[in-house]
Amino acid sequence: MSLLEARNVVSGYGDAEILHGVDLNVENDEIVTIIGPNGAGKSTMMKATYGLIDCWEGSVRFSGEDITSLRPNEVTRRGLCYVPQKENVFPTLSVRENLEMGAYIDGNPTEDDLQTVWDRFPILSERRNQRAGSMSGGQQQMLALSSALMIDPDLLLVDEPSAGLAPDLVDNMFDRLVDIRDETNTAILMVEQNARQALSVSDRGYVLDMGENEFEGDGTALLESDEVAALYLGEWYALNCKQQTK
Repeated sequence: MSLLEARNVVSGYGDAEILHGVDLNVENDEIVTIIGPNGAGKSTMMKATYGLIDCWEGSVRFSGEDITSLRPNEVTRRGLCYVPQKENVFPTLSVRENLEMGAYIDGNPTEDDLQTVWDRFPILSERRNQRAGSMSGGQQQMLALSSALMIDPDLLLVDEPSAGLAPDLVDNMFDRLVDIRDETNTAILMVEQNARQALSVSDRGYVLDMGENEFEGDGTALLESDEVAALYLGEWYALNCKQQTK
């Protein structure tokens, strides 16, 4: 039994059908990445999985339970948390207060819980009393991830973790995701435009195109696939081809 099983998910917004029967699995302790061109339905799939939008058809099962019709707060209580790309912190609250909000289901976090965050992200410790909205995009992303981890979820959904980060912080963000998986045994499903780096740290990946499954497989295999690279990683693929022919 997979930790997360989505089958034939059909969903969208209003009268616009975006997903046309998408399947995906996430196993325990895996990092899985969804890639694809803009408009492929990647973020829509994450929202349908978490209950932010309705599944019109199909099903989503988490730890063996059908969660298709559950609302986000109910899904969270079952150990599945979501970190959106934007507006993912409470800007007027301090860093510490954001973490306390992240732990609201289990009550107030202990000092040991907070110390784990300070050890993982020292910059958050330094700024624990600073308003979250006054921090950089990268620091807010660290805080959003840490807040989601306060209830020790089994699966973390992360939408575009590298979006808006300075280039020198992107590697660090992906390293932190691997550390989170390794240190907490939390599986991660992420959507990411930076396909090359995301797949390089992923156990498996899915490629969506026009709301449908196009490719799936081992992260490294997808990264090395000429067909995937030519279609979805065009700039990176072309650059490498040029370098190889020099």
